[in-house]
Amino acid sequence: MIHPDLIKKQRIILAILTALIFVTAVTGLVVGYSSIPINRILPILLGEGSFKEEFIVFSIRMPRLIITLLAGIALALSGSILQGITRNDLADPGIIGINSGAGIAVAIFFLFFPIEVGSFAYLLPLVAFIGALVTACMIYLFAYQRKVGLHPVRLVLVGVGFSMAFSGAMIVIISAVEREKVNFIAQWLAGNIWGTDWPYIFAILPWLLILIPFTLFKANRLNLLGLGEQSAIGIGLAVEKERLILLFTAVALAAAAVSVTGGISFIGLMAPHLAKALVGPRSQLFLAVATLIGGWLLLVADTIGRNLVEPAGIPAGIMVAFIGAPYFIYLLLKKA
Repeated sequence: MIHPDLIKKQRIILAILTALIFVTAVTGLVVGYSSIPINRILPILLGEGSFKEEFIVFSIRMPRLIITLLAGIALALSGSILQGITRNDLADPGIIGINSGAGIAVAIFFLFFPIEVGSFAYLLPLVAFIGALVTACMIYLFAYQRKVGLHPVRLVLVGVGFSMAFSGAMIVIISAVEREKVNFIAQWLAGNIWGTDWPYIFAILPWLLILIPFTLFKANRLNLLGLGEQSAIGIGLAVEKERLILLFTAVALAAAAVSVTGGISFIGLMAPHLAKALVGPRSQLFLAVATLIGGWLLLVADTIGRNLVEPAGIPAGIMVAFIGAPYFIYLLLKKA
């Protein structure tokens, strides 16, 4: 039974986060290389803007904002699941190598498998999922020990090792392809939001529409896994089965995000921590808060980054890392 005051607090926080996302999105629509007066936004959205205004809003900025928001939500939820099933506060799909596995699969697919442009966007999440799933299975096998189970610190160390190995593999791939294709990999490594068109939104949206409600449905399972393996088994939970199902869900969410944003880390690390600090550790409460925090954080990072240095801007992945890397070090020292 969740206390009514906590539920009320969660609803207030969700409303505040929704307002922050709205304000950030409007700011993202009006600022940029070609600025638009804020009083023109509503007429443009109602179809009463000029051709230039409508092109900037509907073809350039709005798809990017939606993609960024969805990717932040997916990364935050993926991190929340990983932290829950591993009982490791340092787990994040970017830090432990899952994003790198998805990214290298996308890079190989993009560089070496010619395909029609119309089908490319819709195959990306599936390709990223296969790469991320293979990586996650390898990390799980290397980190798992029969006598002690899945050791949290070992999981992070193995994941970091895989992440570094895949970064090296990316460099090898760069040296083997044409110069004009290298720009794609460079964008991915920096965490640049590159899937900024409507087909990419339609490609990842079905994944989120299925996986977000499924994760919320499994919230109580995450609570039980957080009690520890022996306690969860004592209650009657099929621990390995539930852990694998939730791992696949986390991998799919991370893959969907990586397929359009590149290698962005730390969103999945910070968002669950901030959400738990606000509403407590109950999954039924903090998961929804974490998703909005993740979406808002990535939206803020991308909005600031693309306007800080014009016209190219600073990739969102770098902007997030400015905050996330020191926070990761702090958590690492705290656990040591």
